[in-house]
Amino acid sequence: MAAAGIPGSRATDCVTKVAISIACENLLDMDTFSKSDPLCVLFMTSSSGPHWTEIGRTEKIQNCLNPKFSKTFVIDYYFEMVQKLKFEVYDIDSENCSLRDADFLGELECTLGQIVSSRKLTKPLLMKDKRPAGRGTITVCAEERTDNRVVEFEASARKLDKKDFFGKSDPFLEFYRQTETGWQLAHRTEVVKNNLNPNWRPFRIPLQSLCGGDVEKPIKVDCFDYNNSGSHDFIGCFETTLVQIQQASQTYAAEFDCINSKKKQKKKGYKNSGVIIIKKCQVVKEYTFLDYIMGGCQINFTIAIDFTGSNGDPSTPQSLHYINPHGFNEYLAAIWAVGNVIQDYDSDKMFPAFGFGAKIPPTMQVCHEFPINFNPSNPFCAGIEGVVQAYQQCLPQVRLYGPTNFSPIINHVACFGRQAIQQNTASQYYVLLIITDGVITDMDETRNAIVNASQLPMSIIIVGVGGADFSAMEFLDGDDGILRSATGQAAMRDIVQFVPFRQFQNGPQEILAQSVLAEVPGQVTGFFNTMRLGPPNSNTPPLEISASAPPSDAS
Repeated sequence: MAAAGIPGSRATDCVTKVAISIACENLLDMDTFSKSDPLCVLFMTSSSGPHWTEIGRTEKIQNCLNPKFSKTFVIDYYFEMVQKLKFEVYDIDSENCSLRDADFLGELECTLGQIVSSRKLTKPLLMKDKRPAGRGTITVCAEERTDNRVVEFEASARKLDKKDFFGKSDPFLEFYRQTETGWQLAHRTEVVKNNLNPNWRPFRIPLQSLCGGDVEKPIKVDCFDYNNSGSHDFIGCFETTLVQIQQASQTYAAEFDCINSKKKQKKKGYKNSGVIIIKKCQVVKEYTFLDYIMGGCQINFTIAIDFTGSNGDPSTPQSLHYINPHGFNEYLAAIWAVGNVIQDYDSDKMFPAFGFGAKIPPTMQVCHEFPINFNPSNPFCAGIEGVVQAYQQCLPQVRLYGPTNFSPIINHVACFGRQAIQQNTASQYYVLLIITDGVITDMDETRNAIVNASQLPMSIIIVGVGGADFSAMEFLDGDDGILRSATGQAAMRDIVQFVPFRQFQNGPQEILAQSVLAEVPGQVTGFFNTMRLGPPNSNTPPLEISASAPPSDAS
Protein backbone atom coordinates (compact mmCIF):
# COMPACT_ATOMS: atom_id res chain seq x y z
CA MET A 1 0.00 0.00 0.00
CA ALA A 2 1.74 3.13 -1.20
CA ALA A 3 1.30 6.40 0.61
CA ALA A 4 -0.02 8.27 -2.40
CA GLY A 5 0.16 5.97 -5.34
CA ILE A 6 -1.60 3.01 -6.86
CA PRO A 7 -1.19 0.10 -4.42
CA GLY A 8 0.50 -2.88 -5.95
CA SER A 9 2.64 -5.92 -5.38
CA ARG A 10 5.83 -3.85 -5.26
CA ALA A 11 5.00 -1.99 -2.07
CA THR A 12 8.20 -3.11 -0.39
CA ASP A 13 10.48 -2.24 -3.31
CA CYS A 14 12.77 0.76 -3.24
CA VAL A 15 10.49 3.37 -4.81
CA THR A 16 11.34 6.84 -6.06
CA LYS A 17 9.13 9.42 -4.35
CA VAL A 18 8.25 12.62 -6.16
CA ALA A 19 6.88 15.76 -4.48
CA ILE A 20 4.33 17.65 -6.60
CA SER A 21 3.60 21.36 -6.04
CA ILE A 22 0.91 23.37 -7.83
CA ALA A 23 0.26 27.00 -8.78
CA CYS A 24 -2.27 28.64 -11.11
CA GLU A 25 -2.56 31.96 -12.90
CA ASN A 26 -5.41 33.95 -14.48
CA LEU A 27 -8.19 31.72 -13.20
CA LEU A 28 -11.78 32.40 -14.21
CA ASP A 29 -13.56 34.76 -11.82
CA MET A 30 -16.82 33.00 -10.94
CA ASP A 31 -17.91 35.19 -8.02
CA THR A 32 -20.01 38.31 -8.51
CA PHE A 33 -18.78 40.48 -5.66
CA SER A 34 -15.34 38.93 -5.07
CA LYS A 35 -12.73 36.73 -6.71
CA SER A 36 -12.80 32.94 -6.95
CA ASP A 37 -11.77 30.80 -3.96
CA PRO A 38 -9.67 28.13 -5.69
CA LEU A 39 -8.77 24.61 -4.59
CA CYS A 40 -7.03 21.94 -6.66
CA VAL A 41 -7.88 18.22 -6.57
CA LEU A 42 -5.31 15.67 -7.75
CA PHE A 43 -6.47 12.39 -9.30
CA MET A 44 -4.39 9.47 -10.51
CA THR A 45 -4.99 6.39 -12.64
CA SER A 46 -2.84 3.66 -14.12
CA SER A 47 -2.71 2.72 -17.80
CA SER A 48 -4.77 -0.39 -17.03
CA GLY A 49 -8.12 1.33 -16.54
CA PRO A 50 -10.19 4.52 -16.85
CA HIS A 51 -10.95 4.91 -13.16
CA TRP A 52 -9.53 8.00 -11.43
CA THR A 53 -8.52 7.74 -7.78
CA GLU A 54 -8.41 10.94 -5.74
CA ILE A 55 -4.94 11.42 -4.24
CA GLY A 56 -5.74 14.55 -2.28
CA ARG A 57 -6.68 18.23 -2.28
CA THR A 58 -4.82 21.45 -1.72
CA GLU A 59 -5.99 24.07 0.72
CA LYS A 60 -8.61 26.58 -0.40
CA ILE A 61 -7.25 30.08 -1.05
CA GLN A 62 -9.71 32.90 -0.51
CA ASN A 63 -10.31 35.52 -3.21
CA CYS A 64 -7.37 34.71 -5.46
CA LEU A 65 -7.04 34.25 -9.22
CA ASN A 66 -3.30 33.48 -9.06
CA PRO A 67 -2.99 30.94 -6.23
CA LYS A 68 0.21 29.31 -5.03
CA PHE A 69 -0.84 26.27 -3.05
CA SER A 70 1.37 25.39 -0.11
CA LYS A 71 0.22 21.77 0.13
CA THR A 72 2.35 19.31 -1.84
CA PHE A 73 1.64 15.71 -2.82
CA VAL A 74 4.20 12.91 -2.56
CA ILE A 75 3.69 10.22 -5.20
CA ASP A 76 5.46 6.93 -5.86
CA TYR A 77 7.09 7.14 -9.30
CA TYR A 78 7.61 4.08 -11.51
CA PHE A 79 9.69 4.70 -14.62
CA GLU A 80 8.21 1.73 -16.49
CA MET A 81 4.56 2.64 -15.84
CA VAL A 82 2.33 5.27 -17.44
CA GLN A 83 0.94 7.09 -14.42
CA LYS A 84 -1.80 9.45 -15.52
CA LEU A 85 -2.58 12.51 -13.40
CA LYS A 86 -5.51 14.89 -13.52
CA PHE A 87 -5.53 18.27 -11.80
CA GLU A 88 -9.02 19.77 -11.36
CA VAL A 89 -9.37 23.34 -10.11
CA TYR A 90 -12.60 24.49 -8.43
CA ASP A 91 -14.02 27.70 -7.03
CA ILE A 92 -15.25 26.63 -3.59
CA ASP A 93 -18.53 28.21 -2.49
CA SER A 94 -19.44 26.23 0.64
CA GLU A 95 -18.05 26.14 4.16
CA ASN A 96 -17.47 22.36 4.03
CA CYS A 97 -15.55 22.69 0.72
CA SER A 98 -17.92 20.31 -1.07
CA LEU A 99 -17.17 19.90 -4.77
CA ARG A 100 -20.87 19.39 -5.38
CA ASP A 101 -21.50 23.10 -4.78
CA ALA A 102 -18.27 24.29 -6.43
CA ASP A 103 -17.72 25.94 -9.82
CA PHE A 104 -15.34 24.13 -12.15
CA LEU A 105 -12.42 26.36 -13.21
CA GLY A 106 -10.50 23.99 -15.47
CA GLU A 107 -8.34 20.89 -15.54
CA LEU A 108 -5.09 19.45 -16.80
CA GLU A 109 -4.46 15.84 -17.73
CA CYS A 110 -0.86 14.70 -18.10
CA THR A 111 1.45 11.92 -17.00
CA LEU A 112 3.79 11.89 -14.06
CA GLY A 113 6.56 11.15 -16.52
CA GLN A 114 5.89 14.44 -18.34
CA ILE A 115 6.16 16.40 -15.12
CA VAL A 116 9.28 14.58 -13.95
CA SER A 117 11.06 15.05 -17.29
CA SER A 118 10.34 18.79 -17.43
CA ARG A 119 10.51 19.41 -13.63
CA LYS A 120 8.28 22.47 -14.19
CA LEU A 121 5.29 21.99 -16.48
CA THR A 122 3.05 24.96 -17.38
CA LYS A 123 -0.08 24.25 -19.43
CA PRO A 124 -3.40 25.98 -20.15
CA LEU A 125 -6.38 24.85 -18.10
CA LEU A 126 -9.19 23.26 -20.12
CA MET A 127 -12.90 22.92 -19.51
CA LYS A 128 -14.57 19.50 -19.68
CA ASP A 129 -15.31 19.95 -23.39
CA LYS A 130 -11.61 20.75 -23.99
CA ARG A 131 -12.21 24.48 -24.60
CA PRO A 132 -9.66 26.80 -22.96
CA ALA A 133 -10.69 27.90 -19.46
CA GLY A 134 -10.19 31.56 -20.31
CA ARG A 135 -6.54 32.55 -19.91
CA GLY A 136 -6.09 30.19 -16.97
CA THR A 137 -2.88 28.20 -16.66
CA ILE A 138 -1.54 25.68 -14.20
CA THR A 139 2.09 25.11 -13.27
CA VAL A 140 3.11 21.78 -11.76
CA CYS A 141 6.60 21.25 -10.34
CA ALA A 142 8.17 17.90 -9.51
CA GLU A 143 11.06 17.19 -7.20
CA GLU A 144 12.48 13.84 -6.16
CA ARG A 145 11.98 13.39 -2.43
CA THR A 146 15.19 11.73 -1.26
CA ASP A 147 15.22 13.09 2.28
CA ASN A 148 12.54 12.04 4.77
CA ARG A 149 13.52 14.55 7.44
CA VAL A 150 11.13 17.31 8.47
CA VAL A 151 11.59 20.51 10.46
CA GLU A 152 9.27 20.96 13.42
CA PHE A 153 8.57 24.62 14.14
CA GLU A 154 6.89 26.59 16.88
CA ALA A 155 6.67 30.27 16.03
CA SER A 156 5.23 33.42 17.54
CA ALA A 157 5.58 37.17 17.05
CA ARG A 158 5.77 40.32 19.13
CA LYS A 159 4.49 43.83 18.40
CA LEU A 160 3.55 43.37 14.76
CA ASP A 161 2.34 46.42 12.85
CA LYS A 162 -1.37 47.19 13.11
CA LYS A 163 -2.84 46.95 9.61
CA ASP A 164 -6.61 46.85 10.17
CA PHE A 165 -8.54 50.11 10.58
CA PHE A 166 -11.11 48.70 13.00
CA GLY A 167 -8.91 46.01 14.57
CA LYS A 168 -5.33 44.92 14.91
CA SER A 169 -3.88 42.51 12.33
CA ASP A 170 -4.67 38.92 11.28
CA PRO A 171 -1.10 37.66 10.75
CA PHE A 172 0.19 34.56 9.00
CA LEU A 173 3.65 33.46 7.85
CA GLU A 174 4.94 32.12 4.55
CA PHE A 175 8.24 30.20 4.38
CA TYR A 176 10.16 30.26 1.10
CA ARG A 177 13.04 28.23 -0.26
CA GLN A 178 15.65 29.74 -2.57
CA THR A 179 15.78 28.10 -6.03
CA GLU A 180 17.48 28.85 -9.33
CA THR A 181 14.31 30.57 -10.57
CA GLY A 182 13.56 32.53 -7.39
CA TRP A 183 11.79 31.99 -4.10
CA GLN A 184 9.47 28.97 -3.94
CA LEU A 185 6.70 28.68 -1.35
CA ALA A 186 7.33 25.85 1.11
CA HIS A 187 4.71 26.43 3.82
CA ARG A 188 1.93 28.77 4.88
CA THR A 189 0.80 28.91 8.50
CA GLU A 190 -2.77 29.42 9.65
CA VAL A 191 -4.13 32.91 10.27
CA VAL A 192 -4.29 34.18 13.86
CA LYS A 193 -7.18 36.63 14.06
CA ASN A 194 -6.91 40.13 15.55
CA ASN A 195 -3.57 39.69 17.34
CA LEU A 196 -0.31 41.65 17.18
CA ASN A 197 1.44 39.06 19.39
CA PRO A 198 0.34 35.81 17.75
CA ASN A 199 1.28 32.24 18.60
CA TRP A 200 0.92 29.95 15.60
CA ARG A 201 0.12 26.27 16.01
CA PRO A 202 3.18 23.95 15.70
CA PHE A 203 3.83 22.96 12.10
CA ARG A 204 6.16 20.79 10.04
CA ILE A 205 7.99 21.49 6.79
CA PRO A 206 9.91 18.80 4.87
CA LEU A 207 13.60 19.66 5.06
CA GLN A 208 13.96 19.23 1.33
CA SER A 209 11.06 21.61 0.63
CA LEU A 210 12.44 24.20 3.03
CA CYS A 211 16.11 24.29 2.01
CA GLY A 212 16.82 21.38 -0.32
CA GLY A 213 18.38 19.51 2.58
CA ASP A 214 21.12 22.15 2.94
CA VAL A 215 20.90 23.73 6.41
CA GLU A 216 23.05 26.67 5.26
CA LYS A 217 20.81 27.57 2.31
CA PRO A 218 18.84 30.85 2.63
CA ILE A 219 15.26 30.76 3.84
CA LYS A 220 12.88 33.71 3.52
CA VAL A 221 9.95 34.24 5.88
CA ASP A 222 7.21 36.72 4.94
CA CYS A 223 4.60 37.98 7.40
CA PHE A 224 1.22 39.18 6.10
CA ASP A 225 -2.01 40.59 7.48
CA TYR A 226 -4.82 38.45 6.08
CA ASN A 227 -7.69 40.15 4.22
CA ASN A 228 -10.84 38.44 2.96
CA SER A 229 -10.43 40.24 -0.34
CA GLY A 230 -7.30 38.20 -1.04
CA SER A 231 -5.13 41.34 -1.14
CA HIS A 232 -3.11 40.63 1.98
CA ASP A 233 -1.12 43.46 3.52
CA PHE A 234 2.61 42.89 3.72
CA ILE A 235 3.91 43.39 7.27
CA GLY A 236 7.56 42.46 6.79
CA CYS A 237 10.06 39.69 6.19
CA PHE A 238 13.49 38.37 7.10
CA GLU A 239 16.03 35.94 5.67
CA THR A 240 17.93 33.32 7.62
CA THR A 241 19.17 29.73 7.53
CA LEU A 242 18.50 26.71 9.72
CA VAL A 243 22.05 27.00 11.04
CA GLN A 244 21.44 30.60 12.10
CA ILE A 245 18.23 29.60 13.85
CA GLN A 246 20.14 26.90 15.72
CA GLN A 247 22.88 29.28 16.79
CA ALA A 248 20.37 31.92 17.89
CA SER A 249 18.43 29.31 19.86
CA GLN A 250 21.34 28.21 22.01
CA THR A 251 20.43 30.53 24.85
CA TYR A 252 16.68 31.09 24.60
CA ALA A 253 14.82 31.58 21.30
CA ALA A 254 15.68 32.78 17.82
CA GLU A 255 14.35 36.29 17.26
CA PHE A 256 14.30 38.07 13.89
CA ASP A 257 13.35 41.64 13.04
CA CYS A 258 10.42 41.68 10.64
CA ILE A 259 11.47 44.32 8.11
CA ASN A 260 9.27 46.21 5.65
CA SER A 261 11.76 47.73 3.21
CA LYS A 262 9.33 50.45 2.01
CA LYS A 263 8.72 51.67 5.56
CA LYS A 264 12.46 51.48 6.26
CA GLN A 265 13.19 53.81 3.35
CA LYS A 266 10.47 56.34 4.23
CA LYS A 267 10.45 56.35 8.03
CA LYS A 268 13.26 57.84 10.06
CA GLY A 269 14.32 55.79 13.04
CA TYR A 270 12.46 52.74 11.71
CA LYS A 271 13.50 49.59 13.64
CA ASN A 272 11.13 46.91 12.51
CA SER A 273 7.49 46.00 11.94
CA GLY A 274 7.59 43.49 14.76
CA VAL A 275 9.72 40.55 15.85
CA ILE A 276 9.26 36.94 14.69
CA ILE A 277 10.25 34.40 17.33
CA ILE A 278 11.20 30.81 16.50
CA LYS A 279 10.59 29.04 19.79
CA LYS A 280 11.31 25.55 18.45
CA CYS A 281 13.19 24.27 15.43
CA GLN A 282 13.92 20.56 15.35
CA VAL A 283 15.01 18.50 12.37
CA VAL A 284 13.62 15.02 12.83
CA LYS A 285 13.40 11.88 10.76
CA GLU A 286 9.89 11.25 9.50
CA TYR A 287 9.23 7.53 9.33
CA THR A 288 7.31 6.14 6.35
CA PHE A 289 4.30 3.87 6.40
CA LEU A 290 6.50 0.91 5.47
CA ASP A 291 8.89 1.80 8.30
CA TYR A 292 6.03 1.33 10.76
CA ILE A 293 4.55 -1.77 9.14
CA MET A 294 7.90 -3.51 8.76
CA GLY A 295 8.85 -2.30 12.24
CA GLY A 296 6.03 -4.20 13.92
CA CYS A 297 3.02 -1.85 13.88
CA GLN A 298 -0.26 -3.77 13.67
CA ILE A 299 -3.29 -2.38 11.81
CA ASN A 300 -6.44 -3.43 13.69
CA PHE A 301 -9.50 -3.48 11.43
CA THR A 302 -13.07 -3.14 12.80
CA ILE A 303 -16.21 -3.29 10.65
CA ALA A 304 -19.53 -1.59 11.49
CA ILE A 305 -22.64 -2.34 9.40
CA ASP A 306 -25.78 -0.21 9.16
CA PHE A 307 -28.93 -2.23 9.93
CA THR A 308 -31.37 0.70 9.98
CA GLY A 309 -34.81 0.44 8.42
CA SER A 310 -34.02 2.81 5.56
CA ASN A 311 -32.09 -0.03 3.93
CA GLY A 312 -35.40 -1.75 3.11
CA ASP A 313 -36.70 -5.25 3.80
CA PRO A 314 -33.75 -7.63 3.21
CA SER A 315 -36.09 -10.20 1.67
CA THR A 316 -36.96 -7.91 -1.24
CA PRO A 317 -34.65 -7.14 -4.19
CA GLN A 318 -35.09 -3.39 -3.59
CA SER A 319 -33.27 -3.63 -0.24
CA LEU A 320 -29.60 -2.73 0.04
CA HIS A 321 -29.26 -5.79 2.31
CA TYR A 322 -30.83 -8.11 -0.27
CA ILE A 323 -28.29 -10.77 -1.24
CA ASN A 324 -28.64 -11.48 -4.95
CA PRO A 325 -28.37 -14.95 -6.53
CA HIS A 326 -24.64 -14.36 -6.98
CA GLY A 327 -24.27 -13.95 -3.20
CA PHE A 328 -23.58 -10.20 -3.23
CA ASN A 329 -24.94 -6.81 -2.26
CA GLU A 330 -23.26 -3.43 -1.82
CA TYR A 331 -22.44 -4.12 1.83
CA LEU A 332 -20.68 -7.37 0.97
CA ALA A 333 -18.86 -5.76 -1.96
CA ALA A 334 -17.47 -3.03 0.34
CA ILE A 335 -16.44 -5.57 3.00
CA TRP A 336 -14.62 -7.74 0.48
CA ALA A 337 -12.91 -4.87 -1.35
CA VAL A 338 -11.53 -3.08 1.71
CA GLY A 339 -11.00 -6.15 3.88
CA ASN A 340 -8.97 -8.05 1.30
CA VAL A 341 -6.39 -5.26 1.24
CA ILE A 342 -6.20 -4.38 4.90
CA GLN A 343 -6.16 -7.94 6.24
CA ASP A 344 -2.56 -8.29 5.00
CA TYR A 345 -1.51 -5.81 7.71
CA ASP A 346 -3.22 -7.62 10.62
CA SER A 347 -1.16 -10.55 11.87
CA ASP A 348 -3.94 -12.65 13.44
CA LYS A 349 -6.60 -11.69 10.85
CA MET A 350 -9.29 -11.73 13.52
CA PHE A 351 -11.71 -8.86 12.89
CA PRO A 352 -14.37 -7.55 15.27
CA ALA A 353 -17.59 -6.85 13.35
CA PHE A 354 -20.53 -4.89 14.72
CA GLY A 355 -23.96 -3.78 13.64
CA PHE A 356 -25.99 -0.73 14.61
CA GLY A 357 -29.57 0.52 14.30
CA ALA A 358 -31.37 -2.84 14.63
CA LYS A 359 -33.54 -4.66 17.14
CA ILE A 360 -31.62 -7.76 18.15
CA PRO A 361 -32.61 -11.03 19.80
CA PRO A 362 -33.60 -12.20 22.31
CA THR A 363 -35.15 -9.00 23.73
CA MET A 364 -35.56 -7.30 20.33
CA GLN A 365 -34.42 -4.01 21.85
CA VAL A 366 -32.81 -1.50 19.48
CA CYS A 367 -29.02 -1.51 19.72
CA HIS A 368 -26.39 0.77 18.16
CA GLU A 369 -23.37 -1.39 18.88
CA PHE A 370 -23.84 -5.17 18.77
CA PRO A 371 -21.50 -7.94 17.56
CA ILE A 372 -22.94 -9.51 14.43
CA ASN A 373 -21.96 -12.95 15.73
CA PHE A 374 -24.03 -12.14 18.88
CA ASN A 375 -21.06 -12.96 21.12
CA PRO A 376 -20.25 -9.82 23.16
CA SER A 377 -17.29 -11.50 24.88
CA ASN A 378 -15.72 -12.49 21.54
CA PRO A 379 -16.93 -10.32 18.62
CA PHE A 380 -14.02 -11.43 16.41
CA CYS A 381 -14.50 -13.11 13.03
CA ALA A 382 -11.84 -15.27 11.39
CA GLY A 383 -10.72 -13.34 8.33
CA ILE A 384 -12.94 -11.49 5.90
CA GLU A 385 -14.64 -14.78 5.10
CA GLY A 386 -15.67 -15.00 8.75
CA VAL A 387 -17.10 -11.47 8.65
CA VAL A 388 -19.12 -12.29 5.55
CA GLN A 389 -20.44 -15.51 7.09
CA ALA A 390 -21.42 -13.76 10.34
CA TYR A 391 -23.20 -11.01 8.37
CA GLN A 392 -25.17 -13.54 6.34
CA GLN A 393 -26.21 -15.42 9.48
CA CYS A 394 -27.05 -12.23 11.39
CA LEU A 395 -29.28 -10.66 8.74
CA PRO A 396 -32.35 -12.94 9.16
CA GLN A 397 -32.21 -12.67 12.97
CA VAL A 398 -32.39 -8.89 13.38
CA ARG A 399 -35.15 -6.42 12.69
CA LEU A 400 -33.97 -3.35 10.81
CA TYR A 401 -34.92 -0.25 12.77
CA GLY A 402 -33.09 3.01 13.56
CA PRO A 403 -32.01 5.76 14.00
CA THR A 404 -28.56 6.01 12.34
CA ASN A 405 -26.16 6.69 15.21
CA PHE A 406 -22.41 6.59 14.59
CA SER A 407 -21.01 7.81 17.90
CA PRO A 408 -21.43 4.54 19.91
CA ILE A 409 -19.26 2.45 17.58
CA ILE A 410 -16.70 5.26 17.14
CA ASN A 411 -16.37 5.60 20.92
CA HIS A 412 -16.13 1.81 21.26
CA VAL A 413 -13.08 1.59 18.96
CA ALA A 414 -11.64 4.76 20.49
CA CYS A 415 -11.43 2.97 23.85
CA PHE A 416 -8.89 0.55 22.35
CA GLY A 417 -7.00 3.40 20.71
CA ARG A 418 -6.82 5.15 24.08
CA GLN A 419 -5.39 2.03 25.72
CA ALA A 420 -2.83 1.67 22.92
CA ILE A 421 -1.52 5.23 23.17
CA GLN A 422 -1.04 4.85 26.91
CA GLN A 423 1.64 2.26 26.12
CA ASN A 424 3.64 5.07 24.45
CA THR A 425 4.56 2.89 21.47
CA ALA A 426 3.60 2.78 17.79
CA SER A 427 2.62 -0.87 17.98
CA GLN A 428 -1.15 -0.57 17.37
CA TYR A 429 -3.28 1.47 14.97
CA TYR A 430 -7.05 1.13 14.56
CA VAL A 431 -9.10 1.47 11.37
CA LEU A 432 -12.90 1.56 11.66
CA LEU A 433 -14.88 0.83 8.47
CA ILE A 434 -18.49 2.07 8.69
CA ILE A 435 -20.81 0.98 5.85
CA THR A 436 -24.06 2.96 5.86
CA ASP A 437 -26.98 3.93 3.67
CA GLY A 438 -28.28 7.01 5.43
CA VAL A 439 -27.94 10.39 6.99
CA ILE A 440 -26.43 10.51 10.49
CA THR A 441 -28.98 11.26 13.21
CA ASP A 442 -26.51 11.93 16.03
CA MET A 443 -24.35 14.43 14.18
CA ASP A 444 -23.26 16.46 17.22
CA GLU A 445 -22.29 13.34 19.18
CA THR A 446 -20.50 11.95 16.10
CA ARG A 447 -18.53 15.17 15.64
CA ASN A 448 -17.51 15.05 19.29
CA ALA A 449 -16.47 11.39 18.96
CA ILE A 450 -14.37 12.08 15.84
CA VAL A 451 -12.64 15.11 17.37
CA ASN A 452 -11.73 13.01 20.43
CA ALA A 453 -10.61 10.10 18.24
CA SER A 454 -8.35 12.43 16.21
CA GLN A 455 -5.97 12.42 19.19
CA LEU A 456 -5.69 8.61 19.05
CA PRO A 457 -4.07 6.07 16.70
CA MET A 458 -7.27 5.69 14.74
CA SER A 459 -8.79 6.28 11.29
CA ILE A 460 -12.43 6.12 10.21
CA ILE A 461 -13.53 5.05 6.74
CA ILE A 462 -17.16 5.61 5.76
CA VAL A 463 -18.55 3.88 2.66
CA GLY A 464 -21.98 5.17 1.65
CA VAL A 465 -24.18 2.62 -0.13
CA GLY A 466 -27.36 3.39 -2.04
CA GLY A 467 -28.48 6.72 -3.42
CA ALA A 468 -29.00 8.84 -0.30
CA ASP A 469 -27.81 12.42 0.18
CA PHE A 470 -24.36 12.03 1.73
CA SER A 471 -23.50 15.71 2.15
CA ALA A 472 -23.28 15.23 5.93
CA MET A 473 -20.66 12.51 5.41
CA GLU A 474 -18.63 14.83 3.19
CA PHE A 475 -18.74 17.40 5.98
CA LEU A 476 -17.11 14.89 8.35
CA ASP A 477 -14.36 14.21 5.81
CA GLY A 478 -12.14 17.15 6.81
CA ASP A 479 -9.95 17.23 3.68
CA ASP A 480 -10.45 20.94 3.15
CA GLY A 481 -11.39 22.31 6.54
CA ILE A 482 -10.92 21.60 10.22
CA LEU A 483 -13.72 19.53 11.73
CA ARG A 484 -14.92 20.90 15.05
CA SER A 485 -16.96 19.40 17.83
CA ALA A 486 -20.35 20.82 18.78
CA THR A 487 -18.56 22.93 21.42
CA GLY A 488 -15.99 24.27 18.92
CA GLN A 489 -13.01 22.05 19.76
CA ALA A 490 -10.90 21.47 16.63
CA ALA A 491 -9.82 18.01 15.50
CA MET A 492 -6.09 17.42 15.91
CA ARG A 493 -5.96 15.90 12.42
CA ASP A 494 -8.20 14.64 9.62
CA ILE A 495 -9.04 10.97 10.30
CA VAL A 496 -12.22 10.48 8.23
CA GLN A 497 -12.36 9.30 4.64
CA PHE A 498 -15.80 9.14 2.98
CA VAL A 499 -16.42 7.34 -0.31
CA PRO A 500 -19.84 6.84 -2.01
CA PHE A 501 -20.04 3.26 -3.27
CA ARG A 502 -22.10 4.26 -6.31
CA GLN A 503 -19.03 5.86 -7.88
CA PHE A 504 -17.35 2.45 -7.99
CA GLN A 505 -20.17 -0.10 -8.26
CA ASN A 506 -19.54 -0.78 -11.96
CA GLY A 507 -15.76 -1.05 -11.64
CA PRO A 508 -13.30 -3.56 -10.20
CA GLN A 509 -13.33 -3.93 -6.40
CA GLU A 510 -9.67 -2.96 -6.18
CA ILE A 511 -10.51 0.53 -7.47
CA LEU A 512 -12.89 1.03 -4.54
CA ALA A 513 -10.23 -0.24 -2.13
CA GLN A 514 -7.63 2.14 -3.55
CA SER A 515 -9.90 5.15 -3.06
CA VAL A 516 -11.09 4.08 0.38
CA LEU A 517 -7.63 3.30 1.74
CA ALA A 518 -5.68 6.10 0.02
CA GLU A 519 -5.42 8.29 3.12
CA VAL A 520 -4.71 5.59 5.71
CA PRO A 521 -0.91 5.39 5.27
CA GLY A 522 -0.56 9.16 5.65
CA GLN A 523 -2.83 9.13 8.70
CA VAL A 524 -0.74 6.37 10.32
CA THR A 525 2.59 8.10 9.73
CA GLY A 526 1.22 11.55 10.50
CA PHE A 527 -0.05 10.46 13.90
CA PHE A 528 2.99 8.51 15.07
CA ASN A 529 5.47 11.08 13.75
CA THR A 530 3.56 13.86 15.49
CA MET A 531 3.61 11.85 18.72
CA ARG A 532 7.37 11.30 18.22
CA LEU A 533 6.91 7.51 18.26
CA GLY A 534 9.19 5.49 16.01
CA PRO A 535 8.47 1.95 14.77
CA PRO A 536 8.39 -0.54 17.69
CA ASN A 537 11.33 -2.59 16.41
CA SER A 538 13.45 0.34 15.27
CA ASN A 539 16.49 1.47 17.21
CA THR A 540 16.85 4.68 15.20
CA PRO A 541 15.94 7.74 17.28
CA PRO A 542 13.63 10.12 15.39
CA LEU A 543 15.58 13.20 16.46
CA GLU A 544 18.61 13.96 14.28
CA ILE A 545 19.34 17.67 14.68
CA SER A 546 17.74 19.96 17.21
CA ALA A 547 17.61 23.60 18.08
CA SER A 548 14.78 24.14 20.50
CA ALA A 549 14.05 26.81 23.05
CA PRO A 550 12.04 26.74 26.26
CA PRO A 551 8.45 28.00 25.99
CA SER A 552 8.12 31.74 25.61
CA ASP A 553 5.38 34.08 26.74
CA ALA A 554 5.86 36.29 23.70
CA SER A 555 2.21 37.14 23.62
